[in-house]
Amino acid sequence: MTSVVAPPTAAGLPAPRWLTRTEDGLRLPALLWHAGPGWQMISNAVLGGGIGERGWILNAQVAHGYRRTDPERHLADLADAAGLHGPGVGLMTAADIAAHGSAGDGGATAVATAGVRVRGWAASPDAGTTGPNAPGTINVVAALPAALSDAALVNAVVTATEAKVQALLEAGYDCSGTPTDAVCVAARTPGAGDELHTFAGPRSLWGARLARAVHRAVSEALPTPGE
Repeated sequence: MTSVVAPPTAAGLPAPRWLTRTEDGLRLPALLWHAGPGWQMISNAVLGGGIGERGWILNAQVAHGYRRTDPERHLADLADAAGLHGPGVGLMTAADIAAHGSAGDGGATAVATAGVRVRGWAASPDAGTTGPNAPGTINVVAALPAALSDAALVNAVVTATEAKVQALLEAGYDCSGTPTDAVCVAARTPGAGDELHTFAGPRSLWGARLARAVHRAVSEALPTPGE
């Protein structure tokens, strides 16, 4: 992989690096946040999902029609090729990463990649599946320079998701998302003497900032309906 530094996204996680690789004859990009120690993350990501200390986040673009059945192994290989070590979070998308949106609000930051060709409402009569789906098409990476309890981290995922849906509706999309959307929220690991925030709902201090940042980032990343 080759890399360049992307423009800063404001306070919080360091600015992402822009990586490129050649895969199956295609030149494919990825965004990499090298957070380092001191970050607690929550995510539903294919690689490194759950809650725990994580040192990096990788959002990798793959080709449309992705057919691999081992995305976790694929992401781990991409992380290894980028020289990453230790636990991290790996996400995939077939959306155009070059068209990502980014926003900041009072120290909260968010970056979103968005493709909405396969979309719908969360509550659907369709039967669910048990196997892996195609790569997520709306990926949100957000960070707060504050320490959150585990419950507040879960609350932050809810807040980020609500802000995503708000952006979709305001942009004219009649849906709540895509079947494989992913989110990663990073917050500082609590240290001695640090204030531990126990709420991250949309009217809490950091939840409100998170919601506004995610809303703007998703709004910026969404293609115009009909395109």
